[in-house]
Amino acid sequence: MLWQIGFLIVGILCLLYYAALCIALRKWDSTFSRFWLVFGAASLLCCYVYEFGEKIIRQYQVILAIPVTAAVVVFGVTECCIIKGMYSGKYIEYPYLIVLGAQVDRKRITDSLRRRLDRAVRYLREHPRTQVIVSGGMGKKEEIPEAEAMAAYLLESGIEKERIFQEDRSRTTKENLLFSRIYIEDINQPVGIVSNNFHLYRAICYARQAGYGNAYPVAADCNRLLLLNYMVREFFAVWKMWLMNRKVWNR
Repeated sequence: MLWQIGFLIVGILCLLYYAALCIALRKWDSTFSRFWLVFGAASLLCCYVYEFGEKIIRQYQVILAIPVTAAVVVFGVTECCIIKGMYSGKYIEYPYLIVLGAQVDRKRITDSLRRRLDRAVRYLREHPRTQVIVSGGMGKKEEIPEAEAMAAYLLESGIEKERIFQEDRSRTTKENLLFSRIYIEDINQPVGIVSNNFHLYRAICYARQAGYGNAYPVAADCNRLLLLNYMVREFFAVWKMWLMNRKVWNR
């Protein structure tokens, strides 16, 4: 009975959160928001199935508890890594900042990207000798490269043109950092990596893989309503990174 109530509550909460995301994002088919629709529907289905298979489930509940517990532990450990990386590193004057790109709505700066750029602007105003690399190519539903839109935003915010470098070929976080290297004379000098807080753990991991000797996170915030969605999405992205790295090392 408790399991059934649990599935029911989880299912309802997930569907309500999906509805909130649809309202906040103004679309129902955002890439990861559908996870909450599917997970909520699956939880309600489990609630229904439990009613008819209660005897069998009780008989094997110890066996079933093992993978459930393992999944919870794996999720918890991964999220701890993400949370630990969510905060800015040493607040020193970096010779370079790299602002990681995010989706542009045709030519319009989206909320997550605006928060990254606003964080970069604050830092650049406080450290006038720091140069900035805006990194991001052109993806689907984008009319210009992300780097071009980002550079225009920085210029409008009063950052001098000669301080801005545009890396406009990358399509992923890993490529952001690999392709940005050409603008940095000494890859071992301190470099600030600007991104939303939930994304920084993975960004710094990719920076180290790309050869940056002293990469430090510079945290921008994110929409509070969307934070849970981003944190769960990042769980899968981090595991994809870990598994891909394992394949590389095993070659």
